[in-house]
Amino acid sequence: MISRIDLRGNTLPEGGALRDLLPRAEFDVEAALEKVRPICEDVHHRGTAALIEYAQKFDGVELKQVRVPAEALKTALEQLDPAVRAALEESIRRARIVHRNQRRTEHTTQVVPGGTVTEKWVPVERVGLYAPGGRSVYPSSVIMNVVPAQEAGVESIALASPPQKEFGGLPHPTILAACALLGVDEVYAAGGAQAVAMFAYGTEDCPPANMVTGPGNIWVAAAKRYFTGKIGIDTEAGPTEIAVLADSTADPVHVAADLISQAEHDPLAAAVLVTDSEELAAAVEKELEPQVAATKHIEDRIKPALAGRQSAIVLVDSLEDGLKVVDAYGAEHLEIQTADAAAWAARVRNAGAIFVGPWSPVSLGDYCAGSNHVLPTGGCACHSSGLSVQSFLRGIHIVDYTRDALAEVTHHVVTLAEAEDLPAHGAALKARFGWKVPQA
Repeated sequence: MISRIDLRGNTLPEGGALRDLLPRAEFDVEAALEKVRPICEDVHHRGTAALIEYAQKFDGVELKQVRVPAEALKTALEQLDPAVRAALEESIRRARIVHRNQRRTEHTTQVVPGGTVTEKWVPVERVGLYAPGGRSVYPSSVIMNVVPAQEAGVESIALASPPQKEFGGLPHPTILAACALLGVDEVYAAGGAQAVAMFAYGTEDCPPANMVTGPGNIWVAAAKRYFTGKIGIDTEAGPTEIAVLADSTADPVHVAADLISQAEHDPLAAAVLVTDSEELAAAVEKELEPQVAATKHIEDRIKPALAGRQSAIVLVDSLEDGLKVVDAYGAEHLEIQTADAAAWAARVRNAGAIFVGPWSPVSLGDYCAGSNHVLPTGGCACHSSGLSVQSFLRGIHIVDYTRDALAEVTHHVVTLAEAEDLPAHGAALKARFGWKVPQA
């Protein structure tokens, strides 16, 4: 059901050579880019009409309008299962606690007497958020996108989610109910690359956004790449990933359950166990069979995900080697199920989020830990962070020098400007002092 990669007995290679030995899904955003380009430009030129046409082509629904009526949001919340509402409200509450503490404050540094630099944090003006609606419905992704944007102080928030034939061309009612709970009333029935294009270019109904965030399929990722530079993006999210670093103390029932929990997302989802214990590896392999048989989405998602080239049990000589492997892999979600798990977690450098010990499973982070589940995939955790309040803030430096403070440093500025063969830079300072460089 899941393959093995045995890295025991040899010194592990470094950097890219080690990454090349590890499992990873094929996710060719560059190839998808050529297919989304004409879709994006069609939305640019035809606006809402193009969105309606693509809803018919890709989602099989006939839309009369793309924006979701306010009454539909209200109705979705009224009809929401009370238990689901309570769970969403608790998820929102916990996410707000965590993200509110991420707010940055303005800070002024006195560089010299009379010379200060202040860094202030300003939210982007308008964001377009994306909530997937393909194989599964993700109201949790609504929360994970909206809460940090709200806590950052973004004034204009719009959300798009694919139209659903089952619900008359509206996004899934649980998505709409989550929007209503969060006070987001600008919602569009649009999916895929065309939704990203709607936010990037704007349409008759939807003003353009400064930034687009949220997970999606390869077409969403390709559209984000297409618009990079025109709008801000969070990350080109690929298939979800879980890596588990475990030793002989880990419970194979827990490990197997956690691997399956991510495999049920998508046939390209990655489930990776890294362990120095042959006994644990065998026990997890044995445990996968009955747990998979007892759940849903077996043939279309879980079995292909576990059997795919992106999933494996990786055997290593020691936890030190295991740490090197998970750092090279840079998982979206990394669980540490070892003795002294907190100490090993503290040493991890590359992961979207780290889950410590047997009582912090990834599923908790997906919904109710308070952390954010919009995280870098495909090894991007080696250089990128998950979604947070900071994602929606821009740091702006404010430089404020007096005449004396400028005079004191002018000779250095002039020297550096001339060293770079940019004499006009220095002249801009000399002009303020009668074209003479003040004495230091």
